[in-house]
Amino acid sequence: MRTLDSIAERQTIEKRISALAASDQRLWGKMSAHQMVCHLCDSYRLALGEKSARPATGFLQRTLVKWVALRLPMKWPKGVATRPEVEQGVGGTPPVDFERDRAELIVAFKRFCAESGNISVAHPYFGSMTTWEWRRWGFLHADHHLRQFGR
Repeated sequence: MRTLDSIAERQTIEKRISALAASDQRLWGKMSAHQMVCHLCDSYRLALGEKSARPATGFLQRTLVKWVALRLPMKWPKGVATRPEVEQGVGGTPPVDFERDRAELIVAFKRFCAESGNISVAHPYFGSMTTWEWRRWGFLHADHHLRQFGR
């Protein structure tokens, strides 16, 4: 399974982020490429404990949904709602300057990769997660949104 445990996967995701352009058009969803950059950055900051989100979890999300989302070899479905604290146009960090925001995402991504073994916060949907689960989520979440923009 592809995770951010792999240096090669980390490099691939970073290259895909670096290849993003503000003019990239979404293939689904509501966010612009710039908004997506800010959303991913917020999500990594949430995992690092630098941003908070109210939990929206129950037994099913913490068990079955988490297992399916992180372990089955499938692409994540489109249109799944996110927490308001990281949703663009609601509580997410608003876009300012694409190049600067993309650079901040790369910094947050690298910090997440380096520190994900020490994450003590709970995921808003999946609850407590192991290092492997955080690194799998970190890969899948970035991959999902990069594919949203054909990257």
